[in-house]
Amino acid sequence: MSSHKPDGYTSVAPYLVVDGASKTIEFLVRALDAVELRRFDGEDGRVMHGEVRIDDTVVMIADPPEGQPPIPSLVHIYVPDVDSAYKRMLEAGGESAQEPVQRDDPDKRGGVKDPGGTTWWVATQVG
Repeated sequence: MSSHKPDGYTSVAPYLVVDGASKTIEFLVRALDAVELRRFDGEDGRVMHGEVRIDDTVVMIADPPEGQPPIPSLVHIYVPDVDSAYKRMLEAGGESAQEPVQRDDPDKRGGVKDPGGTTWWVATQVG
């Protein structure tokens, strides 16, 4: 049976245009156990297109085309243990945006900015 999308891909995938796609990919592999799926580097070494899988989702990543700026992004991701994920993200070179805390909803959530400039909001449903 043919499909309108590749096996293992969700219908929607975030596409991050960052300053330092290679560093972002390395960060995601170290911090969130991402699996690098594909990567196409330009002659100048910049990432023209890369893909990583985090749990059940493919995230696409690239350096900006010449003459264009990176696009600041926020990404929310559910993880089994928000405290552990937050700690690993800091150890992998991320910068804290907010320590994990539970507020008025069932999620305990924290934020970390990666080396490419994307802020990852990690959460675990606890209540």
